[in-house]
Amino acid sequence: MRILVAEDLYLLRDGMVRLIEACGHQVVATTATGPDTLDALLKWRPDVSVVDVRMPPTQSDEGLRAALAARARVPGLPILILSQHVEQLYARELLADGSGGIGYLLKESVFDADQFLDALERVAGGGTAMDPAVIARLLTATPAGRDLGRLTEREQSVLGLMAEGLSNQAIGRRLFLSESAIGKYTTTMFAKLGIPDDTDTNRRVRAVLAHLNRP
Repeated sequence: MRILVAEDLYLLRDGMVRLIEACGHQVVATTATGPDTLDALLKWRPDVSVVDVRMPPTQSDEGLRAALAARARVPGLPILILSQHVEQLYARELLADGSGGIGYLLKESVFDADQFLDALERVAGGGTAMDPAVIARLLTATPAGRDLGRLTEREQSVLGLMAEGLSNQAIGRRLFLSESAIGKYTTTMFAKLGIPDDTDTNRRVRAVLAHLNRP
């Protein structure tokens, strides 16, 4: 994969570059500011980009704004956002266009090489990779949280893994259940939440997050 790394902290940026290249991927560019990140995203149009939310010059949300601006110009451009903390607003904005190829990980997840690389590959393939901590916040801190009381504990587990971007087969492996069993849980869960069932993973993820994070 051709990957761009946008991170202003040198040690973290260098560490990600080394890990990515050690796994046989190519880092086509690195950036340390929001404006440079936007320029590089539009110039290189990489297979996937890792972009920090807070970057110079303002150290607010320059990285996120660059990612959103690039995706507005190049719909579906794969972006994996890194953040120090869970920010529900950022997750909403990233998912708003509904085109997939989006991820949101906490920076601490980078230290889990397998999780980080899996997220990169999933986003590069047009999928969705959301940090479990982000999903947990979205599942519990929204008005739709009242609907979750209608779900069984197992259904809530399936919902959380689905929102991370996992397929029914992957959820089954995680929960040690058959794919058909997950399919039944999914059908029941969507019915309880009033969301039309859909076999496409990305569309299901967006529907679930949109429902749980609606104003």
